[in-house]
Amino acid sequence: MANTAADRDQEYLQVLLKRIQICRQYRPRFGLGQATGLSLKQFQHLYQSDAFYEWFGLDNPLMYAAHKAAGGITSVYRQIGTGCEEVFRQIIQDHLGLAPDQVRWSYTAEYQGRTRKLALDGRITLTDVTNRQTRVEMQNWLRKACAVIGVADEIAGVLKGAVFEVRQGYKSKDSKRQNADIANAATAYAQGYLPVVVMLSSQIDNDIAIRYQHEKWLLLRGVLHGTPWESTYAFCREILGYDLARFFQTYSPAIKANVEDVLRVLLTADE
Repeated sequence: MANTAADRDQEYLQVLLKRIQICRQYRPRFGLGQATGLSLKQFQHLYQSDAFYEWFGLDNPLMYAAHKAAGGITSVYRQIGTGCEEVFRQIIQDHLGLAPDQVRWSYTAEYQGRTRKLALDGRITLTDVTNRQTRVEMQNWLRKACAVIGVADEIAGVLKGAVFEVRQGYKSKDSKRQNADIANAATAYAQGYLPVVVMLSSQIDNDIAIRYQHEKWLLLRGVLHGTPWESTYAFCREILGYDLARFFQTYSPAIKANVEDVLRVLLTADE
């Protein structure tokens, strides 16, 4: 466990950088389902053995670079999101004094005759928070958040905490993902938790935001100003006691350098 605030910052930074660097290894699969993807040489062999693709010159290394960039950029967004999820969960642990199993939330559900385990990215249960002042602040935040999204006082009064879905951004209109989140919200309320979307950026499609709010998700946006029931960064600073915006700003040069390194790799046909 980190001993100082600086040590913790370094731990959080390394989580993010490790995730970003994973993207350097990305190679396109070209529909073959190979876990490791194809190298440039393998790609050219595949395309040169297909008369149609060879006639059109699709075995060109630039075509490989284009595929590599397209899939790789998606991987960058995904890994940044996963890294931020891990950091957010660690912040909850470190600053509320919780154990790893206390900050995780999952449940089982029947789907087409099979049992599936579903999970969100974080959890805070009021009774797990041992610091009395912090617990009271969290409880007050919970009640105000419920009022903001229109949850009845009778329900707000019996909620035992909140569960969190962390996203770096949300532009895709993937209905399957949305339907799963709506099911997650229903289960969260059934188990006594307020469902919260934690956005690290302000990038979310307005139609999606409206739908989630209608389903009584609290949507925290990645904006620097606002209340703890509107802004992710205000919530982290005022409720969790950690200035996440300061962390990102302080270590932005290191994060940017790593992202640029990955992008240079992804935008070439080189191995």
